[in-house]
Amino acid sequence: MTYEEVLKAVFPLLEGVDLASCMAVSKQWRHIARDDFFWKCACAKRWPSICKRPNPPTLTYYKLYQTFYKRQPGRILLPPRLSFDDLEFFIDIWTEDRFIFSEVVPGPILQNGIKIPPPGVCDMLRLHMESSEYKMKVPVEPRFTVPLSQTVNVSVLVGRKDSNKVACILNKSMFDYIDRTAYRAMANDYLDFSPVYPFTTGIRAWISLLFMDSGNEGVVDVFGIEMDFMDAANSKEEVLWLLDMLDWK
Repeated sequence: MTYEEVLKAVFPLLEGVDLASCMAVSKQWRHIARDDFFWKCACAKRWPSICKRPNPPTLTYYKLYQTFYKRQPGRILLPPRLSFDDLEFFIDIWTEDRFIFSEVVPGPILQNGIKIPPPGVCDMLRLHMESSEYKMKVPVEPRFTVPLSQTVNVSVLVGRKDSNKVACILNKSMFDYIDRTAYRAMANDYLDFSPVYPFTTGIRAWISLLFMDSGNEGVVDVFGIEMDFMDAANSKEEVLWLLDMLDWK
């Protein structure tokens, strides 16, 4: 099998973005990859019904893919109407028989997060805390321990100081996923949005207990709490817009 025959056998299997990358390798690869048959194969992976026609609806399948695969430019958000200075978060965490954390956390404290992880944090959790993803964190002081055998639940309300209204972020959610390798226990709940936004659904709030080994088997030492809305918000501005859309009472 010749070099060109090998390429012609492989190119129909590629996604469009990979086929486009092949066109940048050399003039020979570009000439071969421009064959519209390969682009018909790429289009068939994304829009199979349109490839049932004898001819493409545009001049070529390459043009069709090029036109509709273009990435949309990033959204430019208007400045949010809220700020973390306007907010305070009411976080309650309890086990089967007692409250283990019950605090009012000012918005700026949650926004500022945990700048330096405490000594003893595992490398995987340290990397997670230093990632670029937008997650809000608050240190737990004093720290508390939790037996892994116990059920732990959490509720989080957020209050607006500018209007004296409150919205629910998590309601009696259980920390039902414990990742011992990443040293995090996680809970989530779906957000309730104002009726003004009837098509905004399916977005969850996530909250995690950040912990390390306590020295007692089956018991973890919690040093921080982390909250995020990674289903829909990955910046300070997006988080504030999302909170502004909640069903405030």
